[in-house]
Amino acid sequence: MTINKFDYIYRKLLLTKYFVNGWGDPEKLKSLFQFRNHIIDRDSCFKLVSSDYPVKIIKKKEDSDSITLEGVFQSPFSYYLPDIVPKESHLAHFQVLLPKKWPSKNVKPMCVHMAGTGDQYYWRRRAMLAKPLLKEAAIGSIILENPFYGKRKPNNQVRSILCNVSDIFVMGGCLILESLVLFHWCEREGFGPIGVTGLSMGGHMASLAAASWPKPIVLVPCLSGTTASGVFTEGAISCAIDWDLLEKQYKSNSVYKNEVGNIDNEVNKLKVKFNAGKQFIKDMNIDSHFNVQSNLMFEDLKHDNSSLNICQPQQLNKLKLTNAFDNLNDPSIEENNELQIKKDLKQTKHMMRFFNKHSKSEDLNLEALSFMKGIMDECTHLKNFNSPVDMDIVIAVCAKRDGYVPQQGMDKLEDIWPGAEVRYVDTGHTIDSGPQEISTANRPKHSRFRSSPIQLLSDSGM
Repeated sequence: MTINKFDYIYRKLLLTKYFVNGWGDPEKLKSLFQFRNHIIDRDSCFKLVSSDYPVKIIKKKEDSDSITLEGVFQSPFSYYLPDIVPKESHLAHFQVLLPKKWPSKNVKPMCVHMAGTGDQYYWRRRAMLAKPLLKEAAIGSIILENPFYGKRKPNNQVRSILCNVSDIFVMGGCLILESLVLFHWCEREGFGPIGVTGLSMGGHMASLAAASWPKPIVLVPCLSGTTASGVFTEGAISCAIDWDLLEKQYKSNSVYKNEVGNIDNEVNKLKVKFNAGKQFIKDMNIDSHFNVQSNLMFEDLKHDNSSLNICQPQQLNKLKLTNAFDNLNDPSIEENNELQIKKDLKQTKHMMRFFNKHSKSEDLNLEALSFMKGIMDECTHLKNFNSPVDMDIVIAVCAKRDGYVPQQGMDKLEDIWPGAEVRYVDTGHTIDSGPQEISTANRPKHSRFRSSPIQLLSDSGM
């Protein structure tokens, strides 16, 4: 299946570059990769956020048919790693849209909306999803502002373009724990059933959030994948990355190769059999032209919690909200055979040579490329996380010709999460040419396809 070329053309028209400062501080990367071991396991992750984690509602507005709330809380991730999360992102901001009349006294469905790449503030998700959900299905919505976006954007960042590769991992860690805060808040307020959804990057973040919640939760990820690695190494965004800079930093600082690349993979201790990224390194070595380091992935480091500020759940109950809450302004993320692997790599090289004029070297910075592939797989691949508790209420929508989230070569969601329903639309990521023919995987015969997000959520159980 060919990709939608419009996705790449659209990317070229956007004169923005990702990761302009490079990988990020290697020492901070080490801390992030150590802390991730507390995140990927649902039981340990769940213990990081207490059920009565403090949330403050700072505004309330009533309209004829709805109630709008504005809320804030300290991101739990910033509590554990305060020096790694930008100070502007320490406070999590969210907006709640509630119907004045619920379906019934005991049924108050609520959906958390995660932001896609560049989706700053609340207006887009509120207009396109939250308001239709409220009007058509009496479903409430929580719109969470991404770290690094909107009110949470660092002062040195231009628009929503992340400065460092490490910012992706900070963003993901923040959103997972912040989602748990919101799920707990929903339960305290009597909302339910609870769902979570998102488009593109938001869909992947929604999947990670659902995987971290130890109770049944409706999940509808749209136009996302099972890992972020292909997005940055093969997809359209890879054309907006200065690979020369990343290659130079990787080669000039041994910490990336010798320490970050060898951080212990606690996944093995958790009996998860997936060693993300290793096969990629092995496959790249098939061709002698590819001189890729074999020690990039996380194998032999002794896990050490001594440098982490890990507290018990009861300690989180004592967190005090800062006076920043009093001065908030409301402004209007089978294995291929050898021949196929070489073919795919050749295709990637050609694509990068055509779109990334900054990359002059014949080997196209393959050490940086492989390191990116490895750390992205290790930190974002759904195989490294638990599966959602109830697969019967998971429906994903994927684009067959997605140029941003390439489906070819990526593990399929239905294989990683057996029982999940996946619906494929025959289009790309950035263009909608009207009604599409839908194919499905693991879809019950009795289920009917409905095209709107409202109906997808209804299909899933809300």
